[in-house]
Amino acid sequence: MSADWYPGIKAFCAHWRHAPMLQQTFETLEREFADENDACIDAAKGLVECACRVLIDELDNPLSPQKPEATDTPLGHLVGLATRLLDLGTVRHRAFSDLIKQHNKLTETLRVLRNEAGTVSHGKDGFIAKLSVHHRRSAMLAADAIITFLHEAYLEREPDPIRTLEPYERFQTANSLIDEYAAIRSEGEDDGLLAVVVLLPGGDEVPLSIETSRLLFGVDREAYKLVLNACREAKAAALRDAEVV
Repeated sequence: MSADWYPGIKAFCAHWRHAPMLQQTFETLEREFADENDACIDAAKGLVECACRVLIDELDNPLSPQKPEATDTPLGHLVGLATRLLDLGTVRHRAFSDLIKQHNKLTETLRVLRNEAGTVSHGKDGFIAKLSVHHRRSAMLAADAIITFLHEAYLEREPDPIRTLEPYERFQTANSLIDEYAAIRSEGEDDGLLAVVVLLPGGDEVPLSIETSRLLFGVDREAYKLVLNACREAKAAALRDAEVV
């Protein structure tokens, strides 16, 4: 079996690299898949669930939340909710619904098979071993199809900059537009805060105040670390001077 079978899963996990539960599940899936263990099927199902929850967290409106609180929410419900939040409510093709159902059934069927076969399902019987290989392949392909569908639909949207967990780079079109038509004028410092004014195209102004630390942390982490070390040294020197006095 080849990792080329799940390119959509890899792309989704690379995009949401900051989602810890998703990354943990992906690591489990890759490990169990590489070792040709049936556990990769459970991981595939878990990854679909994690992917749906990541998208629901990103897209759900806190003013009218739809995010389910239960940890045991059925997978079909999570996929359906993610689909609606992606404004894909018109996508009601029976085949896609069947894919979700069969993916669930596939996972549950293999679990029963493993329980009934005991150690047989771990490769001591050739027939069961071959059957497990086909189950693993089917589960991985199905999970990849579902996640690819959701991920590509998400990438066609522009996230809400107020609620999103996406990085600055995700907004390239919007960033370029702002940089082209808006400008910044520095107003100096006020009580340790950098005061700036954003000049809008129509002549309006948006005043902003920002701490030096926040500016550095948001713009250049290397510069933040450099400045932090310099400030620590300055503080230590000041304490030494105070002790001398």
